Amino acid sequence: MENQDINEESINNQEETNIQNEAVSEDNVTGKPSAEELLAEEKDRYIRLYAEFENYKKRTSKEKMEFFQYANQDMMVSMLGVLDDFERALKEIAKNGNPSDLQGVELIYNKFKSKLTEKGLKAMEVNPGDSFNVDFHEAITQIPAPSEDLKGKIVDVIETGYTLGDKVIRFAKVVTGN
Repeated sequence: MENQDINEESINNQEETNIQNEAVSEDNVTGKPSAEELLAEEKDRYIRLYAEFENYKKRTSKEKMEFFQYANQDMMVSMLGVLDDFERALKEIAKNGNPSDLQGVELIYNKFKSKLTEKGLKAMEVNPGDSFNVDFHEAITQIPAPSEDLKGKIVDVIETGYTLGDKVIRFAKVVTGN
């Protein structure tokens, strides 16, 4: 009798397990996404991938443009010393040289400067009395201001600053008043 009771219990347990497994398998069947849901999911994935690729193209084209714009920056910075030497030579020749020498050096200087300007080099306009701006100026030293209106302002320009496009490649070296 006991064996029969145990057998009946195991049969009942098996039937309950089968019923639960069928319920779970029915849930799995209804849990599969429909074709429309799969299509919407793939469409969303495609749109995101397309947008990401468009952003990549924009970013790389911007980087390429910046590279070409500033590719000659090192060359321009090295030419600034030559430009400064020309300016100093012009001042000295104007003081005590002959006019024909001055005219020849001025022609070469103007041609050199125009070629650099064609490539995007611009001299910064800095005058005594302008406000000091750390984004464009480098203070070499401070001196007592000759007048009250020059306190905290530029008193003298030691070296001209230059920009290449919108980027400062050499800060203007100035003396400020305190």
